[in-house]
Amino acid sequence: MEDAGQKLKRVRERLGLRYRDVELASVRIAERHNNDEFTLGLSRLADIENKGTIPTLYRLYSLCAIYRLDPAEVLAWYGADLANLPADAAALELTRTHTVEFGAAAYGNVRVPISLDPGFDIRKTSYLSRMIQRWGRLPLLLLDNLNPEQHRYAFIGTDDWFMYPILQPGSLVLIDESRNKIVDSGWNNEYERPIYFLEHRDGHCCAWCSESGGQIILQPHPAAMCSPEVRLASEVDILGQVTGVATRLDQAKRRRARAASA
Repeated sequence: MEDAGQKLKRVRERLGLRYRDVELASVRIAERHNNDEFTLGLSRLADIENKGTIPTLYRLYSLCAIYRLDPAEVLAWYGADLANLPADAAALELTRTHTVEFGAAAYGNVRVPISLDPGFDIRKTSYLSRMIQRWGRLPLLLLDNLNPEQHRYAFIGTDDWFMYPILQPGSLVLIDESRNKIVDSGWNNEYERPIYFLEHRDGHCCAWCSESGGQIILQPHPAAMCSPEVRLASEVDILGQVTGVATRLDQAKRRRARAASA
């Protein structure tokens, strides 16, 4: 596999530049910035191309300017892919609330659904992964640390208030299919209690669950004004646990209108 130095050499040769040409060009850049760190000597350039020497930040800048290369692409050649920056940051915890300022680095690509089955009904909770007809690549890099083989998507129907307000109608939820066993203890509050995505004879739903005597109790959120459901365990398929949600924050008005008309 061609290493970064060899790729830089190939670009230089394609442009018809000699070592001396690169050195003189880098001197001009150094003069423009009044900083000799931008200069690439002949021996240093040879080491970068042939010995795997990693250029400094300033010399990398000079090479990108001289060769008309995207610095992000060249960094990726050296194993520092800026497209991974948001995902790496998301995997690290900071205790204080903060802004995220990745700039251009946030415009990497991930696979997301861009075409759905025309029979998709937004009023009903659906297992969205089964409705996807075509995938594409969009700039949503903060999701790139997810394992696509383990996670699936689901859509909370616009008429599904069962887990409101934790899961609002119209929300897109992330399902971890590896967590498909009911856990009925070990949480401290309603936000820590596992919410499961289920399939049964009437469709799909999200609910808190408990299991007893061959039956599964689907428990709604108390604020949802819905009744619990009891179903035979043999008739329920637990597809996974909800581990993420993208939601709107303007559902309270719709909720009040629904309650008034009930």
